[in-house]
Amino acid sequence: MAKKKKGNPVHGWVILDKPIGMTSTQAVGAVRRIFDAQKAGHAGTLDPMATGILAIALGEATKTVPFVQDAPKIYRFTASWGEARDTDDTEGKVTATSEVRPTQAEILAMLPRFTGPLSQVPPAYSAIKVDGERAYDLARDGEEVTLQPRLVQVYEARLLGAEKDSAEFEILCGKGTYVRSWVRDIALALGTLGHVCALRRTRLGHFSEKEATPLDQLTPFMHSPAAFAYLKPLSTALDGIPALAVTGSDTVRIRSGNPILIRANLFARLKDGFAGDDGLTGQTVFLKDEADAPVALAQIAEGELRPFRVFQL
Repeated sequence: MAKKKKGNPVHGWVILDKPIGMTSTQAVGAVRRIFDAQKAGHAGTLDPMATGILAIALGEATKTVPFVQDAPKIYRFTASWGEARDTDDTEGKVTATSEVRPTQAEILAMLPRFTGPLSQVPPAYSAIKVDGERAYDLARDGEEVTLQPRLVQVYEARLLGAEKDSAEFEILCGKGTYVRSWVRDIALALGTLGHVCALRRTRLGHFSEKEATPLDQLTPFMHSPAAFAYLKPLSTALDGIPALAVTGSDTVRIRSGNPILIRANLFARLKDGFAGDDGLTGQTVFLKDEADAPVALAQIAEGELRPFRVFQL
């Protein structure tokens, strides 16, 4: 007999305003308990010292995590000059110091060098896996962690304010960008040392901080139907992906994980969903049934709609 899963089949997204001092895993656990959900995950880690948007997927919404995780993000943060720390943030040990303090003019002149495609070495204290282990676990055990540089994208970088010992920034960046590395590297380029002393994620894809719910606002609704007022539909993560309704036997086939042929009527509706004349092959489609319930995510290939994520609702 199959073991019964703990919790209830809850499906959707909670856009949490993560409090300072809590890991992303702890925040996911707290939200899962509030909703008594069987399954939960998040779309992009926030450090314990960071606050702001943590998008948490429950149930079948976990199948849509990559569409949120890969979206552009906005961070607002403060860099503290004059100290390097082993974690590249205020929680770490001081490893070196500098008396140099950059001026506002020097910082502004340096920003273009730290905008656009950048080669960035992630912090040793990060969630990246090294031989199957998290880098931060190895670093905490005293092992030397060497991570390879990776190409990241910073679309915009703004200086919000500058004082002698610190500066406040805002960046719009792509997946995999580490604010701690950005601060470490711009400090070195400015002839000093630096680390992050405050960090907040204010946007994740189309989710803004105005939509985010503080954890202490959710906690009183533990196992209460009132919590569901804060649950967004699974489809929330799929804004921007053309949606298509399937009916009858097509719905049955797709729900069984089988492809369906793109007949003339389907083709016409698909063409309406995609801009340009570059063809439809390789495009992703969000399939719904006649009642508007999510069915699957499918890819267009060789005249077929081929499901690669089927929603079991």
